[in-house]
Amino acid sequence: MDPDVLNMFVIAGGTLAIPILAFVASFLLWPSALIRIYYWYWRRALGMQVRYANYDDYQFCYSYRGRPGYRPSILMLHGFSAHKDMWLSIVKFLPKNLHLVCVDMPGHEGTTRSALDDYSISGQAKRIHQFVECIKLNRRPFHLVGTSMGGNVAGVYAAQYPEDICSLTLICPAGLPSTTDSKFIKQLRELQESDSIDRIPLIPSTPEEMADMLKLCSYVRFKVPQQILQGLVDVRIPHNDFYRKLFLEIADEKSRHSLHENMGKIKAPTQVIWGKQDQVLDVSGASVLASAIPDCHVYILENCGHSVVVERPRKTANLILEFLALLHSTDNNKKQA
Repeated sequence: MDPDVLNMFVIAGGTLAIPILAFVASFLLWPSALIRIYYWYWRRALGMQVRYANYDDYQFCYSYRGRPGYRPSILMLHGFSAHKDMWLSIVKFLPKNLHLVCVDMPGHEGTTRSALDDYSISGQAKRIHQFVECIKLNRRPFHLVGTSMGGNVAGVYAAQYPEDICSLTLICPAGLPSTTDSKFIKQLRELQESDSIDRIPLIPSTPEEMADMLKLCSYVRFKVPQQILQGLVDVRIPHNDFYRKLFLEIADEKSRHSLHENMGKIKAPTQVIWGKQDQVLDVSGASVLASAIPDCHVYILENCGHSVVVERPRKTANLILEFLALLHSTDNNKKQA
């Protein structure tokens, strides 16, 4: 073989080997870095842009796509210990001409974390209102979506700032009393009785605890490699002290049933989506909301746990779009009548 041709193959092989080796090294040695790159790439692929907004000395981090138009903007509030990127699986199935905003909740990811901040549910709702005013999202009423802790905050927001929103989607929201204890609630009671309350199942510190948390939150059994489990833990460990403080704050008597205490004030058309096999927050909460909110549409998803956004993203996105289309049609009929 000609030496020049041989050199070309060697150079080409070396060029290909470098990114492959870098990927393998990242997967084995720095899985947390790989997870961050994954989210960065997914945001770019879906057209989501990251921005910051400031309210006095407080900073909010958020991602968005599209611009406000004739259809309502959509603001999404994530759950406990998550971040704005958890919505990417749903964003994938939403039209690109919709104006979407996903914000990091107070103390999470790129949003300010302060020891002096009020992390109660009403305190978080107040912060989200400041964010909404910062980016002028409430120039027109918007559709608000919240899941788990974010669902609790979203419901309280709808009750406290009714003029801001036109409609509401609550996905497995916290903040409700339940006639049936979930597996998670039972675990908490056992930990309290054994004085091991520091071992909160939603705050893993090892790959094994992360695997247990995924099983608790999902009906679908994801096969997650050990390296990825380690990466997920590595990303969370620096924040675990904050998560413990936050959990105790939202589990306190002041916040535990915030949504229940405010749901009588919710006047906006409301959609409730819940996984039938939710082991974190029992599905019976859906009937509590349905009986208290006048215009409430309830959807129970079979073979789905607490992580509705991850387990059934296409279905969830379609339900939200169908709900908004129904409201739009109803509004048009009222105008024509």
